[in-house]
Amino acid sequence: MSDTETPETSQAAAQATAPENPHAAPVRQLARSMTRASLLFTPPFILVCIVLFTVLNGLHGFLGALVGGVLAMIASLSTLGMMKVSAGQDPSLVMLIALGGYAAKVILLFLALTLLKGVTALHPLSLGITMIVAILVAAAAEFAAFRKARIPTIIPASH
Repeated sequence: MSDTETPETSQAAAQATAPENPHAAPVRQLARSMTRASLLFTPPFILVCIVLFTVLNGLHGFLGALVGGVLAMIASLSTLGMMKVSAGQDPSLVMLIALGGYAAKVILLFLALTLLKGVTALHPLSLGITMIVAILVAAAAEFAAFRKARIPTIIPASH
């Protein structure tokens, strides 16, 4: 170790020159594919909900469905964002990010819905049904993209 090099800088340099986890690129590719599918299929269903609830419940239905659709898209895309960020990490850290992210997302959605509970401008049923529809469609689109992806599940180590 040189005079200017500390254990922290030598470790950072070793990490910078270390090869990337071989699983990172396929996971990022899968996340991109799943994001594309979610963004392709979910917004039309949200739009149908917005139109339907506007016709059924007027402005309150429109606002409720709009807020529900936005919350559902944020929740869905945050999961895919966590997948992209954690792609090259150690498997235990990936699990921590996945479980922690899921818990944080559920808590934030609960808080958002609790805060919106008293807002009379939003039709609650329109908001709830739109969220359910959007989350289910996004999950189905992501699953279909996962099934269609030609990404190996097991990547053998190269020696």
